[in-house]
Amino acid sequence: MNDTPNIVELPVLPLKGLVVFPDMILHFDVGRKRSKAAVEAAMLNNQEIFVTTQKLTSVNRPKLDDVYKVGVVCNITQIVNQQEDIIRVTIRGKYRGILKEITTDTNCLFAKVEEVPRSEITDSEKGDALVRAVKNVFEQYISITPSFSTDYLYKLSLCKDASEIADYIASNIITDYTNKQTILNIFDIEARLEALIELLLEEINVIEIENDIVEKARQNIEKNQRDYFLREQLAVIQEELGEQDNPESESEEYKRKILNLHLDEDIENTLLKECAKLKKMGYSNQEATVIRTYLDTCLDLPWNKFTTDKLEIHKVRKSLDKEHYGLNKVKDRIIEQLAVKILNRKNNSQIICLVGPPGVGKTSIAQSIAKAIGKNSARIALGGIHDEAEIRGHRKTYIGSMPGRIINAMRSAKSMNPLIILDEVDKLGQDYKGDPTSALLEVLDSEQNSTFVDHYLEIPFDLSNVMFITTANDLSLIPAPLRDRMDIIELPSYTREEKLNIAKKHLIKKQLELNGLDKTQFKITPKGIYSLIDYYTREAGVRSLERTIASLMRKSAVKILMEEVDSVSITDKNVQEFLGAYKFTDDTKSKRNEVGVVNGLAWTSVGGTLLPIEVALMPGKGNIQLTGSLGEVMQESAKIAITCIRTMSEKYIINNDFYRKNDIHLHAPEGAVPKDGPSAGVTMATAIFSALTNMPVRSDVAMTGEITLRGKVLPIGGLREKSMAAYRNGMKTIIIPYDNIKDLEEVDDVVKEKVEFKPVKHITEVLEIAICNYNKSFAKTANTSVKDGLVNTIRQ
Repeated sequence: MNDTPNIVELPVLPLKGLVVFPDMILHFDVGRKRSKAAVEAAMLNNQEIFVTTQKLTSVNRPKLDDVYKVGVVCNITQIVNQQEDIIRVTIRGKYRGILKEITTDTNCLFAKVEEVPRSEITDSEKGDALVRAVKNVFEQYISITPSFSTDYLYKLSLCKDASEIADYIASNIITDYTNKQTILNIFDIEARLEALIELLLEEINVIEIENDIVEKARQNIEKNQRDYFLREQLAVIQEELGEQDNPESESEEYKRKILNLHLDEDIENTLLKECAKLKKMGYSNQEATVIRTYLDTCLDLPWNKFTTDKLEIHKVRKSLDKEHYGLNKVKDRIIEQLAVKILNRKNNSQIICLVGPPGVGKTSIAQSIAKAIGKNSARIALGGIHDEAEIRGHRKTYIGSMPGRIINAMRSAKSMNPLIILDEVDKLGQDYKGDPTSALLEVLDSEQNSTFVDHYLEIPFDLSNVMFITTANDLSLIPAPLRDRMDIIELPSYTREEKLNIAKKHLIKKQLELNGLDKTQFKITPKGIYSLIDYYTREAGVRSLERTIASLMRKSAVKILMEEVDSVSITDKNVQEFLGAYKFTDDTKSKRNEVGVVNGLAWTSVGGTLLPIEVALMPGKGNIQLTGSLGEVMQESAKIAITCIRTMSEKYIINNDFYRKNDIHLHAPEGAVPKDGPSAGVTMATAIFSALTNMPVRSDVAMTGEITLRGKVLPIGGLREKSMAAYRNGMKTIIIPYDNIKDLEEVDDVVKEKVEFKPVKHITEVLEIAICNYNKSFAKTANTSVKDGLVNTIRQ
């Protein structure tokens, strides 16, 4: 007997999601270039081709590792050209083969394929039993599968041996191609029959479950239809016998409730008409259910229900001060509104909008206001709302219709004069469903909201007694018509001192209770709190600070229980033992007087920060390079600063041709952080001047201000936050625009005590303050001329 395996070299045709078996006839379309090349190569090689299956259907250019090693050597019996470069191929499987190695991979795959001889059954009795069992299971599979006919059983009877029977059944099962490949991989016929029986039984189980689900669904639908017809017939019979539930009594009950509300005549008539409709309908009528829900919703509203406000200004202010540290602007505004309300009960106060960065207490102060003045309150989260119907509601004719959020808030507030908080009003969106911002125009207009109409109610509802407080993070995102209806109160970011006081008076007490500790078990020094503020949190509000305090308390609780200590004390010395290395470090600032390095100031959403500007001067051709993720406005400021210094070159010891013979590189450190805005103009001009004159800049001076081509210094925003950043970084002097003197009222007293503010009108004043030895640096130019030039420039 010859045991040498039969190996042939054939083109390989990978198929997606199809598995071919011996003696199987299959036709399919071929569109891939490599696959068509494999078919053409087979036609030149006795029409034989090795067909195997791809492991993943997403691969378009399969390699050796992308296909199963076991496939079938087939004969191509027919090729038909289709449209769009697609050919239809018909093949007939001959025998199993094992892909040994790829011999060619150019236009198509060629591989050596080893023939797998057909397996014979050694134990005839076991083989007969397996064949009979697989036929019976396949017959059962056909009987419960709708897409199969009895023709399959006839074709099965024509199979000659067990191997042909197994391959025929496996090729016709409706299952995943990976299951079929598993059958193809089994060479031993007895093992193949056993695996096939197991696969058939699994498929039968799945099909029976699917059939049960479909049958139950069909029965439920039939039952619902049957119950509906029976209920309708029962209603007719009861009506004929006079035994029906008396709809008149139901409608009369609604009528009585409506009349007891003493509503306006138009509103009352509208609701009574709905009662009359209900009276004429059967109890199980679908439209009656809609009317019943509508009346229940209307009656659930707080018509003519008012709460008594606690209009005692001193007690309200005391209550607000107790629950919130700082926020004096908000508190003063609320006190003003209450004072006007006391003097004029009919006054329709303006809508208050609290604008500020996240975590500064906008929502919590609004809730505290409601509590302090004794109003019921409700909160509406507006973030992400795109549908106008969320505000105005849906027409009650639609399935699943409901009132809008304003009416739902009034239902939950249970009074006509509550405080409603409209949270995140700047996060409203708009799309094809409508503009919810426009829907709020009527709600927030004190001249119109007395007759607000919700689409679901379709009757006017009085919102004029509601006190609305809105919150927003970015004022610029609120449309102008809506912003015009609100009184804007800006809440700035908290300073270090404010955060310290908030932590001591509120956050620590709150977290002690939440974490099961008391004052004797957990202590933290003021310097420890400062460490949390400076090195572990960098935010405008106090949310991260509260989370960090909570983390400290959790770690302290573990230490108390595991190490059996009585208390834990946190200081600035041991805070890293609990929280790890510092997350933030002090703003980078120059430690000594340097040439071309100036400390600027910037405003961010989490407070002020130091913004050093560096300028380097190199021999070149006048190229200007700006780095540090500078925005368009800041890049323009840099160009303005260079031009401004050029115009001043005649007054100072600066070469008039510096912009031709030198390259200027201006950089703002922390290049990964985007920066923009005009307020770094004076900083850039000073740094350029220092680099050109080779004179150092004072390291204890910080500055901010926009600059013009003629050297004028224009006002900026965010002075309070910027000054706090300068104070935090040890600055002794802050140069500010002259027009920002009025903003010094907002600056913290501790900053005013420690830092000297220098208002300036022109860049020459900035240079005189910031440049070291300014008066001694112009030996070749008379000081009087410089000063006269300064004075003349300012006067101009």
